[in-house]
Parts: sequence; structure tokens; C-alpha cells
Amino acid sequence: METSRRTIIAAAAAAGVTAATVGTAHAGTGAGKPVKELFGRLADGTKIHRWSLANGGTRLKVISYGGIIQSLEIPDRHGRYANVSLGYDNLASYVAGTTFFGATIGRYGNRIAGGRFTLDGKTYQLSVNDGVNSLHGGAKGFNTKVWDIEGFTSGSDVGLHLHYTSIDGEMGYPGTLRVKVTYTLTRHGDWRIDYEATTDKATVVNLTNHTYYNLAGEGRGGIYDHELTLAARRFTPTDAGLIPTGELAGVAGTPFDFRHAKPIGRDIRAGHPQLVTAKGFDHNWVLDKGVTARPEHIATLRDPGSGRTLKIATDQPGVQFYSGNFLDGTLVGTSGHTYRQGDGMCLETQHFPDSPNRPSFPSTVLRPGSTYRTTTVHSFSA
Repeated sequence: METSRRTIIAAAAAAGVTAATVGTAHAGTGAGKPVKELFGRLADGTKIHRWSLANGGTRLKVISYGGIIQSLEIPDRHGRYANVSLGYDNLASYVAGTTFFGATIGRYGNRIAGGRFTLDGKTYQLSVNDGVNSLHGGAKGFNTKVWDIEGFTSGSDVGLHLHYTSIDGEMGYPGTLRVKVTYTLTRHGDWRIDYEATTDKATVVNLTNHTYYNLAGEGRGGIYDHELTLAARRFTPTDAGLIPTGELAGVAGTPFDFRHAKPIGRDIRAGHPQLVTAKGFDHNWVLDKGVTARPEHIATLRDPGSGRTLKIATDQPGVQFYSGNFLDGTLVGTSGHTYRQGDGMCLETQHFPDSPNRPSFPSTVLRPGSTYRTTTVHSFSA
């Protein structure tokens, strides 16, 4: 554990901060067993549970509906904890919501143009839920499914295994897809996500997580003063429907240049046509590293006020940076405050949007006999 992390956690202990919000088994900074509790019931009576994890100074709460990250707590430079993820304190809001707060996204993260693609000579029509396009797996994507969850401890790590089977034809996708998502909190407080999937028929897969971050703390204002760095010299411009045009455009000399840390709000109102179309940033950055065998560092997000820093490593070729453009003040979050434009942001590691229709983009095709695997690691400090 790095020195800064030890200092933060020691400050939390000195201030009398405990993990009471995630169960007494989690007091202190070491790993405790996952704690399970009832979070609510769906209209048909299905029980939805919330699992709580704590390790290395990081606290995570996950609900079985949508595999949703309901809360992510990390300390600031003084050891004071805050929930840095947007979300709700009740199940009904998640069921009714359309913002994908904290959700596991599938089968296909991001947009597919016209809600259709052709694979091996056959065209598949998908569920359309974003104008004429399919977004994040369709109207009933993985964010709306009840996941089977089991907790585990492994050495100094603690975590959850999430399982879901998507039947052949669900939301229009071919093949029965068996999915396993593993959330792990390490002894250093890193949050690791491992995705696995197999299929019995050729299909397309692009799994990701849709957590909205505000490192100052959920409900505590906007993220425009957060400083962001992205290891990407190109991005994928979009049309009016936010579908990539196919161009890989350079970021140099544009508001999309985050190769060196800068406040998110510095250029967000610059009047660039792409910012006007998306009402802010809602684009895929083409990571310089491409597809890699292991996760590599690709993004750093820092809140100067609290000192909290998030670093993301992934093996994926792209990341969708969304600046919360469509939060409109009508949603009441976990803390009882409303969310407005720019109150949270997403960094969704992924293959590029509309890849099934773009042969020049990295492929998202999964075939029988192969296993889809990808990993993203979130590291926190202050």
C-alpha cells in the first residue's frame, strides 16, 4: 500500500471514521466477509439484495438488480469518507430510471446504428431504445436483469461473483450468452472488474460498467473542476444520433485533447460542433495503447478540492467519456439532492460504439468455443 494511502486511512481511524454503513464486519481497513441484506422487492415479489464490501479503505455496495454499484465510498486527503458514485437509495428509482446509474451494461455497451447488424450473412434486428438506435443492450438490457450473486474472500481480497444467462434472441441478439462478472476489492483498495462470457452461437459482446463519478462526493455539485487525463490522441466523431461516423479524428487543437490534465469544464462550452451535438462530452476516445493482453493505465481523474484521485487501467481499446449532459434536475439522488447537468461523469471502458457495423473498428464478435474476457481496474488515492 502506497504511503499516501496509509496516511489517509490512518487519518480516518484517528477521526473515528468506521465502516458502520457496510456492517461491523468491515470496521477498519482490512477485508471482511461480504455482507448481504434485503434492498427491496420487484413488482412480482422478487427479492433484490444489496451486498457490501470493504477492503483497503474502499467501500462498495452492489445490488442484484442490474449488478448496480449503489455506493462507492473512498476517503479524501483528510480521511473523510464520501460516496463518489451517483445513484438512488431505493429500488423503485432504479427500476424506473433511464440513466444507467452504476449498472452492468450488456450485451452491447453503447450504441448500434439503426438497432441492427449483420453477422455471417444474417441481419439481426435489435431492441431500439435511443431514437432509431439501440443503446446499452436495448430496452431490457443487463442493467434491468436480476443477477445471481455470491460473495467470496481470496487471500487478502474480497469480492462478488455475478452471474446471468441471456437466452438466444433476448433483445434480438443471437446465441445464449452465459456471463460472469467479478467485482474484487484488493488489499490496496483497488476495485477490479473482470468480465467473462461464452456463447453457443456467433454473437457480439461489449460489456462495461456505467458508474457516474463525482470525486467531491455525490450530491455535492458539479464535476467541471475535476481534472481529467486520457491517454488518447484520437476520438471517434459522431453524427446527430451520436453514432460514430467512422473517422478517427485527432484531438490536437480541439476541446477533446485531454492528453495533459485539464479541468473538464475548461472547453466544454467552446462551441465545437461535436460538443453542440452531444450537449457536452459523450464520445469514445481511441486509446493509444489499443487492445492489450493486460490492463494498462489510460485515465486519471482528480478532484482538487478533496484530493481524491481515480486512476483507470484496462485492456480495452476505447473509453467513453460522458460528462452527465442529460441530467436535468428531475432526479433525486442517494443523499436527497437533485442531479443537474454535469453533476457526475462516466468513464466506460469498451470497444468502440457501432463496432458490429464498422469492419475497420476492433471486432466485438464472440464465437462458440471462445471466451470473452476483459478487465478494468480502478485505483483510488488522495
